[in-house]
Amino acid sequence: MDEAHRLKRLPPYLFSTIDALKEEQKAKGIDVLDFGMGNPDLPPPEHVVQALLEAAQKPEMHNYSKWSDDTEVRFRKAIANWYERKFNVVLDPEEEVVPLIGTKEGIAHLSLGLMNHDDIAIVPSPAYPVHFNGVVMAGGILYDMPLKEENGYLPELHKIDAPILHRSKLMFLCYPHNPLTATADLGFFEDVVKWGKKKEIVIAHDLAYSDFVYEKDYRAPSILEVKGAKDFCIEFHTLSKSYSMAGWRLGFAVGNKKILSILKKTKSYCDFGMFKAVQEGAIAALEGPQDYVDKIVKIYRKRTELFIKGINQAGWDIPMPKSTFYIWAKIPPRFHGQSSLDFTKLLVKEGGVSVAPGTGFGEQGEGYVRFAMVQDEKRTLEAVERIGKVINMPD
Repeated sequence: MDEAHRLKRLPPYLFSTIDALKEEQKAKGIDVLDFGMGNPDLPPPEHVVQALLEAAQKPEMHNYSKWSDDTEVRFRKAIANWYERKFNVVLDPEEEVVPLIGTKEGIAHLSLGLMNHDDIAIVPSPAYPVHFNGVVMAGGILYDMPLKEENGYLPELHKIDAPILHRSKLMFLCYPHNPLTATADLGFFEDVVKWGKKKEIVIAHDLAYSDFVYEKDYRAPSILEVKGAKDFCIEFHTLSKSYSMAGWRLGFAVGNKKILSILKKTKSYCDFGMFKAVQEGAIAALEGPQDYVDKIVKIYRKRTELFIKGINQAGWDIPMPKSTFYIWAKIPPRFHGQSSLDFTKLLVKEGGVSVAPGTGFGEQGEGYVRFAMVQDEKRTLEAVERIGKVINMPD
């Protein structure tokens, strides 16, 4: 009863270790302030919840989800219309849109549908874990593409060796970036599409945080805005963050119809789609008023600014992030002898504050931790106070 070799190839899931530490502290009566997982704490829009409740009362909502049914057709059209309004990208709802049970599922299934055992996937490091874990689970070969601060955390595509490119079938990108909070402009994506044109490689862009940008006059672009991108690119998006619907498990992939047909086929062997009433809620989110999105982005920005101001005053120099609702922080100089996991354990044990260790996002994440701004202002300030005591403890 041994686990499959592919599971043994996966790196340790460090978040399980942190969860165990959190429970240990809670058992001692400590109120652990959790900034580890990017799990939105704000409720979804009221009209979205109402759409779900009303739909759930209808008997026809409880059957298996089918591609040709009314709800599914309207959901795909809502996605296509939303993309056109937001990015001026025209999509065919029948061939260029695939709804997902959350983008994490879709990203993993993309690797499963594309990768053979001798295929290489080029994955940035650091990265959202499923970008590389999905490749490993599919039996593919990982090639780490370091994202360096001196390059604005943008990949150096022209430094990838020709033999690697020859065997590469898939490359992931993510801007605004989780966990680095870096951004990319449309010119970057134009360079990516120009670079990838004759390379026979699928480029998958994760655009989960398109609404969470803090730079003045900056808009997070879609790679599909670039002419020719649909020839070999797809893009993932989600309702988890912009609409606080993380537990609803709602995402979608758009772009090249051949790639999406492979993803759709792979999914057809593994799931029956989403609960129809949930899809009705998603339609309400995408087609309804969008003032909610602006409101929560302002809330996350204020929390982030409060945290940055307080932690800098406490002696930990962390720059204001450009995007997302995360903070990517280099471990204070005093603790540079510790690994990111050790420092994370210290914050939990001594401060009752949980964060995500940088190595959970790949080798290039060593020496960093990630904060998710998913606690209200009062608890955010409490966390700053606790962390300040830990990093200023006497030797």
